Amino acid sequence: MVTGIQIRSARAALNWSIEQLAVASAVSVRTIKRMEATVGVPSSTKANLNAIKNVLEAAGIEFIGTPDDRPGIRINTK
Repeated sequence: MVTGIQIRSARAALNWSIEQLAVASAVSVRTIKRMEATVGVPSSTKANLNAIKNVLEAAGIEFIGTPDDRPGIRINTK
């Protein structure tokens, strides 16, 4: 799982707006805003969390750590 700050950080690292992430993931802007404002893992459907995670990973983001132990991101430049 990913945390709200990881989603926000990943989007910022890619220089994506919330609207761009919403279109790419098919998750509403309102839901993404709520997720990003959450401390820890957002309470959302598994489908929405996976959609956002998969889109960001496809764009080159690697999620590192765990929600409880130094969650972060790494930009994959391969």
